Amino acid sequence: MSEPLVLGIESSCDETGVGIVRGTELLANAVSSSMEEHVRFGGVVPEVASRAHLEAMVPTLEQAYCDSGVHVKDVDAIAVTCGPGLTGALLVGVAAAKALALAYDKPLYGVNHLVGHVAVDQLEHGRYDERTAALLVSGGHTSLLLVDDIVTDVQLLGETIDDAAGEAFDKVARVLGLPYPGGPHIDRAAREGDPKAISFPRGLTTGRDMEKHRFDFSFSGLKSAVVRHVQHEERMGRSFAVADVAASFQDAVCDVLTAKTIDACVEHGVKRLVLGGGVAANRRLREYAEERAKKAGVELRVPPPVLCTDNGAMIAALGSEVVRRGLEPSRLDLAVDSSMPVSQVLAA
Repeated sequence: MSEPLVLGIESSCDETGVGIVRGTELLANAVSSSMEEHVRFGGVVPEVASRAHLEAMVPTLEQAYCDSGVHVKDVDAIAVTCGPGLTGALLVGVAAAKALALAYDKPLYGVNHLVGHVAVDQLEHGRYDERTAALLVSGGHTSLLLVDDIVTDVQLLGETIDDAAGEAFDKVARVLGLPYPGGPHIDRAAREGDPKAISFPRGLTTGRDMEKHRFDFSFSGLKSAVVRHVQHEERMGRSFAVADVAASFQDAVCDVLTAKTIDACVEHGVKRLVLGGGVAANRRLREYAEERAKKAGVELRVPPPVLCTDNGAMIAALGSEVVRRGLEPSRLDLAVDSSMPVSQVLAA
């Protein structure tokens, strides 16, 4: 039996993505980002994102057709992100997928955005053949997952209880006078700074917090500590070193993310870790992950940066796996779910 040929549509936040995948082979990955439209607001504005998806959907589909030489009429199925994400943005992608499914008589699969971030690694490193942990770090999500089966058994081990890591990067960048999105600019500034210059707190890493939130994350206290440090320096009439603050903040985030993740791997007997989400491109996070994974005897898998950020390829990859397993398609009255749990891989 030939591998399923699937078209995937992603529109959960500010990227309109269309991917075409045959099994674990990537044929097209077209992405249109509305990031520049959100810069003046210092973050994603849901209404702006939704309108951008409406404008970009057809051109992005056509780009994917052109890149792959495959048209929607040729595919075996259509997969689309139905959650989690911004409700208005999700609705645009789901409406487009429904229209294509009806027009071309194709089965429709509504899939989970977060699990898509895990599935996309199969396009780079092959299918999972053992228990795997996944750390997904982005502007909207910071989640630690245990994957026994990419389609039927994904568990949430931990997540942020306040700001996502990427969101904290954006907020701290604004305090430091750096542009949006903050992640790449803080990473760049941190290269000239001392990560040990300022002792910023590591959230949920001591005492009762570890008992109750062993694998959870918190970055709001760290963000507030950065603000207090900057304000203190300004009150004292001193100019603060942006590079040192950036390096110390970044080190605190990456230290906690990787320490808790490797702890979870050891606790659950996991020998493979996948790193995903936009923040996976962060230099310090990768350094910590590589060092600690090697020490713990855990294989680290990181997709290329273009597959870490939101994209249609990850949805097509997950859709292809779902089709290969013979799961029933979603109904055409498929609804979006902005808080779709990660344990629900496929919408009914």
